[in-house]
Amino acid sequence: MVRRSRFTLADGMIVGVISVFVIACLAPFLHIAAVSLSSSGPITSGKVTLYPVGLSFDAYTRVLSDLAMLRSLGFTVLLTASFTALAMLMTTMAAYPLSKAGLKGRSVFMYVIVFTMFFSGGLIPEYLLIKELNLLDKAAVLVLPGLISPFYMIIMITFFRSTIPESLHEAAEIDGCGKFGILLRIVLPLSLPVLATLSLFYAVGRWNGFRDALFYISNQNLYPLQLKLYQMVMNNLISEVTLAEGAAVKELIPESLKAASIMFATLPILIVYPWLQRYFVSGLTLGSVKG
Repeated sequence: MVRRSRFTLADGMIVGVISVFVIACLAPFLHIAAVSLSSSGPITSGKVTLYPVGLSFDAYTRVLSDLAMLRSLGFTVLLTASFTALAMLMTTMAAYPLSKAGLKGRSVFMYVIVFTMFFSGGLIPEYLLIKELNLLDKAAVLVLPGLISPFYMIIMITFFRSTIPESLHEAAEIDGCGKFGILLRIVLPLSLPVLATLSLFYAVGRWNGFRDALFYISNQNLYPLQLKLYQMVMNNLISEVTLAEGAAVKELIPESLKAASIMFATLPILIVYPWLQRYFVSGLTLGSVKG
């Protein structure tokens, strides 16, 4: 006879705590979505909470009719895709040889790589280096400097060493497979969880990043989407301060338009997540408890 599991008080407490966390995570997103779909009157009077009041699609119409915003979206998608592909290529090519215990000088390479996680030259030397490399106002400046994350590389090294048995490498070598053949035919197909997880991390980091573009890019055709949102929020904030001081300002950007722009910039990366979810869940904690 199969014994039915009982729903205990502890189970109820766990469900309650998880529900609170879920609501806390979803509430800001639902509020922004509700504001983007509401008319200006209820927004100004503070009646909009988690659902639209006075349903209106005017904000989305304005966003989708803004050619600069659409151009920025297309550039950001291309930038994120190319950056993620190159970053995963560089990370894999660095992590695979460093996962080999017999690599000469491995400890020295690892020390140098880990050193960069804690110390950097600073913003001004970094800017001067970018300027000397003639990368200012070029799309490459948004790709090349961050191609390898030492932390993500260490995760991949740990995965290669702890998950893929050495016997597979030895068997492939006996069959006449070379180093690159082993990597392409054996290691990478068995590494889909860590590849999907790190790809998502790289993509989200690049999609949400605007600091490098803020410092190094002045050509508006190379503005990523997040930088345009940053400028929109900052311009509106400056206008509000100026208005409070009694000076004449340009028309403030409606809250619904700001919210629609945020949704416009957030939805693409959210759509990607379900495609990688099964790999992401299994690969999220890879290397966290294995040495």
